[in-house]
Amino acid sequence: MRLRVLDFGIVPALRSQAVYHGIAETITAESDPVLSLASPETPYVCVGIHQEVAKEVDEEYCASAGLPVYRRHVGGGAVYLDRNQLFTHFIYPRKKAPEFAVNLYPLFIEPVVRTYRELGVDAQYRPINDIQVKGRKIGGTGAASIGEATLLVGSFMFDFDTETMARCLKVPSEKFRDKLRQSLTDYMTTMKKELAEVPSREHIKARFLAHCADVLGVEVVEDKPSDAELAAIARAETALADPAWTHLQGKKLVELGVKIAAGTHLTESTYKAPGGLIRVHLLGRHGQIENLMISGDFTCLPPDGVDRLAARLAGAPLQLELLTEAIEDVVGELTLQTPGVSAFDMATAIMAAVEHSD
Repeated sequence: MRLRVLDFGIVPALRSQAVYHGIAETITAESDPVLSLASPETPYVCVGIHQEVAKEVDEEYCASAGLPVYRRHVGGGAVYLDRNQLFTHFIYPRKKAPEFAVNLYPLFIEPVVRTYRELGVDAQYRPINDIQVKGRKIGGTGAASIGEATLLVGSFMFDFDTETMARCLKVPSEKFRDKLRQSLTDYMTTMKKELAEVPSREHIKARFLAHCADVLGVEVVEDKPSDAELAAIARAETALADPAWTHLQGKKLVELGVKIAAGTHLTESTYKAPGGLIRVHLLGRHGQIENLMISGDFTCLPPDGVDRLAARLAGAPLQLELLTEAIEDVVGELTLQTPGVSAFDMATAIMAAVEHSD
């Protein structure tokens, strides 16, 4: 099996996200898998598909600093991105990739880990989807499905601006921001921190492609994007730049609030599962779910599965055991994949919102 490598180099910020969104839309069952590589020319903030921008990002600061905010079609959290990262996007026809999301991570992370180790960085895969060096994070990954494609996105970290990252995020106080800044500095590492000399992009790319060939059992072929792929990337740029898409979750929250009636309470909760943060907005009425919005930085495949799950839970009893069973049933019927997030985790997050209404 061939692996087409499309190296876009240094590209405008929006295009660094649009390349894999667009290519994914062109994938068919017969397509060769694609590995796209890119780095953004200028910095920006990127939020996960299930996140609420207003809850996660200090939009006022980002506007004043000239940092655009984009929403991707991949789960995970808000992150500051710049040209000090080399983005890697594995884009596979669904039938040519592992069937379950939990199996995507170890497979596609392995070439990255091997590359780091060859460079002298003692990297290790840390389930569910992180890469660590002696307990410090040097990269995360995200899985998604777009059209007929399965994706695994990640990056190589040359350096990371923890100061700006801490400034971009929404926090309850400046004291908390100081703690966040220190936590990011302590917990994250990069090639600049780990190595006496940071290797060139070309050297990293060459070693990475060699490990991709070995681990994935593919013939690596460097290629150029087709006209159809370039057109799809351009369409993706337009879609990703749409403010309605960026603030999609906020729009859902407004619509949810409009539905409040007598005896119905809109409450909010957060719960940290192994697979990420779950944020719940709940309209509860007479001990049942009236309406529900679920957001957060976890992964769900397919991406619209979170909204479909929430819709199907209308009328479910607000009791932990019964709600867990209801979620298990819906997840099974919809064949959803939420690695690191169980039905019990979802139910616990929802019940935490019930407690907030007491």
